[in-house]
Amino acid sequence: MAEQVTKKTLAEGIAAEYEVSKKDANELVNFVFDQITTAIKKGEEVSINGFGKFVVVEKAAREGLNPATGEKIKIKASKAPKFKASKTLKDLVNSK
Repeated sequence: MAEQVTKKTLAEGIAAEYEVSKKDANELVNFVFDQITTAIKKGEEVSINGFGKFVVVEKAAREGLNPATGEKIKIKASKAPKFKASKTLKDLVNSK
């Protein structure tokens, strides 16, 4: 199984690469994710060149089924974040 990338491992990598404290690196990582989260919450698009973009998609109200009972239920309209990978990232993932 491949190693998992987490906020902690990102901060540790920044601390080692740029010789800053783990506390400062952790604050930098949190800052980046907070900025992305804030923008998405406002409905803004977040574009990171060579990586991809985060957008907000609207899901219409619809009818669904309760899996436990099979009863029909109404599902409210909602918004959800969506990530669209850039061509560069797709090409990297598909390269050998």
